[in-house]
Amino acid sequence: MSFAEEQRIFDDFVRRRGLKHSRQRREILRTFLKTERHLTAEELYRLVKKGLPSIGFSTIYRTLKLLCECGLCRELKLEDGTVRYEHLHGHEHHDHLICVKCGKFVEVVDPEIERLQERLAKKEGFILEGHKLLMYGVCRECRD
Repeated sequence: MSFAEEQRIFDDFVRRRGLKHSRQRREILRTFLKTERHLTAEELYRLVKKGLPSIGFSTIYRTLKLLCECGLCRELKLEDGTVRYEHLHGHEHHDHLICVKCGKFVEVVDPEIERLQERLAKKEGFILEGHKLLMYGVCRECRD
């Protein structure tokens, strides 16, 4: 998916909500999309502030909420209470391995895990609308 397409999705969403198109929102979107990492709002704030020193943290936070609402990203609430945001739109569904020592995120795709989750849901009478699997452990680098 290209930045232009994601920009269009966001612009259409903002317009439908009756909100302003701003340079700040565009820069937040651009920075978030080009980073391709699971960022906290604080990390994104520091990155955007380099190019827009006057930006406020609340603008970052509100824009991240809009990005989630329009389907371009989602929140990942971790065990330790940290909230990270991941680029979602146009990405294949994946699960996460998270290192408890260094915080490294590894995205994993495994059709067998997906089939197992679907079987478990069906067995319990659930119709899945979505899911996320976060697996915590210690990465190879931290073990060495």
